[in-house]
Amino acid sequence: MQGRSPRWLLRMLPWVDIDAGTYRVNRRLTYASGDGRITFTNTGDQVRVIPRELTELPLLRGFDDDSALVALAERFVQRHYEPGQLISVAGEPATEVVLIAHGKVEEVGAGEYGHDTVVDTLAGGAFFGSQVLATAQSTWDSTYRAVTPCIVLALDRAALHEVTRQFDELRAHVAAEYASAAPPTNKRGEADIALSSGHSGEVALPGTFVDYELEPREYELSVAQTVLRVHSRVADLYNQPMNQTEQQLRLTVDALRERQERELLTNRDFGLLHSADLQQRLHTRAGPPTPEDLDELLSRRRKSRFFLAHPRAIAAFGRECTRRGLYPQTTEVQGQVVQAWRGVPILPTDKIPISGKGTTSILCMRTGEDDHGVVGLRQTGISEELEPGISVRFSGINEQAVISYLVSAYFSAAVLVPDALGVLENVETTR
Repeated sequence: MQGRSPRWLLRMLPWVDIDAGTYRVNRRLTYASGDGRITFTNTGDQVRVIPRELTELPLLRGFDDDSALVALAERFVQRHYEPGQLISVAGEPATEVVLIAHGKVEEVGAGEYGHDTVVDTLAGGAFFGSQVLATAQSTWDSTYRAVTPCIVLALDRAALHEVTRQFDELRAHVAAEYASAAPPTNKRGEADIALSSGHSGEVALPGTFVDYELEPREYELSVAQTVLRVHSRVADLYNQPMNQTEQQLRLTVDALRERQERELLTNRDFGLLHSADLQQRLHTRAGPPTPEDLDELLSRRRKSRFFLAHPRAIAAFGRECTRRGLYPQTTEVQGQVVQAWRGVPILPTDKIPISGKGTTSILCMRTGEDDHGVVGLRQTGISEELEPGISVRFSGINEQAVISYLVSAYFSAAVLVPDALGVLENVETTR
């Protein structure tokens, strides 16, 4: 079959059978309070700020009404920026606070002789514009520009005022902050020193909070379907060496398996490229994938089972190794010899997309329920099952004597703990 690939992901994932059609993952929710940085959670490609972490903003410091914080967290709007895109421009109207959930952002200010200069670089967990909510400032002091692909959450003044009208305690707290003198802040509106009392120099120590997620993720099985049509005059040639219907079904199931692997990687709800925890998404040091990049990816988890990369990314890694005079080892996986790094196989798949700029991603994962890794989900024992998780149902014969079969695959994937999956992003394959 011309379009058939090795489908390493389907072969390497341990599969968990789901009888009820859903799979719940209970996780501990851990975040540090008072460290000046904001923590986020993500479900697929949907990112949310942890409500309690909003107290890192100067305006909300010391506020402890969870219901109001939840309402505020729900009003943040998610945005995506590509490298080079402007998030805000100096001199333009400023009406919102921006939280950087993922990626790097440059703060650009006016330098000598009117030339712009990079004042600071902000990474995931940082924020800017918090003074916009607490003051009547109307314009941005600096320009903020995305350096890498970025995910940000933004809350404007109008949304804040709408929530304050609903919660008396929040309204009183905000009014008190407006009335009191604000602590010294830097250009991004972050407090330079957080004081735990009125004694100068006594710095508040951050605390770590561990709790279970109040709304644990429940994975529902996705379905991929296609219709096989076979004319009755060739459908059941039992006297021939090969049954034509069986051969057509084999090819159809192959095509469906290819689509299944692509969905497991790229689906915006459960695909592994989107399900990786924000703190487990790394960027390359210089563009092409280097041994140092893969070492960093490996160091983020124990018992890494395999890397998964586009063949062009594997070739780019090979060029970097050759440039350094390194010769990666090989290993045998299911009877096939593949390239490896630090003893961990690097498996190829063409299902990981490559952008128009020639960038892609490399995944590294631990697998299995026992190791709290990544698992595939499927339902077996379904009606008219041809293979585990795949059913073939007769759909009738039309007036042209064409027989139709509905071929369905039921599947999903779950990341049991955040460090089970890591992604190296912005991998350049063209140089």
